[in-house]
Amino acid sequence: MAKSSIHFNISERKILLRVFDIVFILFALYLVGNTFAFDYFILTTEKWAWGIILILYISVFGTIFEIYDLQKSSKIESIAAGLVLTSSITVLFYLLTPFFTPVLPDNRLQILFFYFSILFALFLWRICYVTFFGTPRFYKKVLIIGETSNIETIMEAFKGADPNYKIIGFVNCELNTQEAIKFRGIKEYQPNQIREVINQQKISEIVVASYNSENITSEIYYTLIKLLEEGFPINEYTQVYEDMTNRVPVQFVGKDFYKYFPFSRSNQNKLYLFFHRLFDILIAIIGILIGTSVLPIILIGNLLGNRGPLLYSQDRIGKNGKIFKIIKFRTMIKNAEKSGAVWAKKGDIRITPFGKFMRHSRLDEFPQFINILKGEMSLIGPRPERPFFVKELAQMLPFYETRHIVKPGLTGWAQVKTRYGASIDDSLLKLQYDLYYIKHRGFFIDMNIIIKTLSTMIFFRGQ
Repeated sequence: MAKSSIHFNISERKILLRVFDIVFILFALYLVGNTFAFDYFILTTEKWAWGIILILYISVFGTIFEIYDLQKSSKIESIAAGLVLTSSITVLFYLLTPFFTPVLPDNRLQILFFYFSILFALFLWRICYVTFFGTPRFYKKVLIIGETSNIETIMEAFKGADPNYKIIGFVNCELNTQEAIKFRGIKEYQPNQIREVINQQKISEIVVASYNSENITSEIYYTLIKLLEEGFPINEYTQVYEDMTNRVPVQFVGKDFYKYFPFSRSNQNKLYLFFHRLFDILIAIIGILIGTSVLPIILIGNLLGNRGPLLYSQDRIGKNGKIFKIIKFRTMIKNAEKSGAVWAKKGDIRITPFGKFMRHSRLDEFPQFINILKGEMSLIGPRPERPFFVKELAQMLPFYETRHIVKPGLTGWAQVKTRYGASIDDSLLKLQYDLYYIKHRGFFIDMNIIIKTLSTMIFFRGQ
């Protein structure tokens, strides 16, 4: 069998971006230090911590400003603003923490050397990445085996996950094949062409996307077994979907649901839950203090552009289906639901001028720190929904009430990964992200959510 093309998985590309960001920056600073009169940042065995702090700042601020987003990283014009912001904020914080970093130089010109070295290094590496690693040579080429009815859904799911993941062809696994499908960019192959396609197209992976394994014909079954024995990568669609999109495809989970929900042990880990609650309490106290400090501004804004009561409360579903009262700053007109519960949506005309500002900046969420302090909510978790909509959504979306096995959160994986939920389709997407969080819950995904929430606030993406 011919060798498949060289490719990098999603996790490998993200590691590649992070590692070479640091390599290029350190090399640029070393080069500048040995070429010019620059001695602000010189790493020695005694001062190795300076490099660790720089790496930490680049990693954190790079995540906030989304320079590790694979879709954006595939085009230099999409990532340029993020690179400038990452360099600028990194240098600013580096200069403002002299206890952990070098003291400010007497010659201020060295600060410019430091800043432009980092900025130039980041741009140089990203241009190399786009020019070299973004070429078809490094595409991951995939052959799909499944029912004809699934192909369009699969294409849409994978299209936005990784620009270097290319579905080359499709094999209908059903015994009674239908008329050949016509889908843009996808060619249908016959079962007896599987090996031929792998060799000619340099396929890297086969993805089996079948609702029912009984549909797979004997010919395809034995071909897949032989390929597996030869060490060729064959993966199941739902697992690939989950790894690529960071969400659980509940629409493809049937009676074998227990195979897809080995929920995170952190949900029962006493130590994790203790520190999670301790962190909730600390952040809630800080949030209440900050909210109190900006309260005069909110009161004036409410008086001028949001006339009416400042606060409002609403029934929401909490952990294990328990109902509690959520507290928020009011952002809509009074009596916004005179005719009954209505989906809130982007650009909702019921939102007042000042309410729009509070939503974009997330200031309207500050009173929920009280709910967190009371233990009704957590800082991180699925957003709590209203009983009316829970009842409606639970009838249409499989496993919807599974969201309630953990406390609802002020922010969550769905909130930082997708838009405002204003329809059944949006709720399905959010559910997929919520279940992914519950399944993979732990310290690292919690930190990821916090950093992405900061990004949402900085770029005013709240709705």
